[in-house]
Amino acid sequence: MNRFLLALSIGILVVIMVQNLSMAQGARSSEPKKPDIQFEVLSPWADADPIPLRGISPRLESLAGKKIGLFVNSKRAAMPIAKSIDKRLKDIFPDIQTIVFHSTEPNVNEIETKNKEKFTAWVKGIDAVIAVVGD
Repeated sequence: MNRFLLALSIGILVVIMVQNLSMAQGARSSEPKKPDIQFEVLSPWADADPIPLRGISPRLESLAGKKIGLFVNSKRAAMPIAKSIDKRLKDIFPDIQTIVFHSTEPNVNEIETKNKEKFTAWVKGIDAVIAVVGD
């Protein structure tokens, strides 16, 4: 039985080797085939933004005497966090003024649509902003 399995294994190996040899000779004798498939190469970079980049706003030397805006989103914990930040800022800088902009809508684009004027006026009247996200 063992001799039979050994002979069968050797026979299978010989058949595979002969097939590979004939395919290799056929590949060498014929000209290389040109692929029928064409690929379009795309750039991984997005379109360039026409607005030139600018650096971040300069940092304030101190918060003393400044108007700080607290931008509060619509999440449940955002307003309590903002109140805590307001209290801590006033403990450290007694002459600081905080002005809250409460975004009541869960829609992120709310500022860009119906409250744009209100938001723009709020931003113009402050020296710095702290974004409060209640997640």
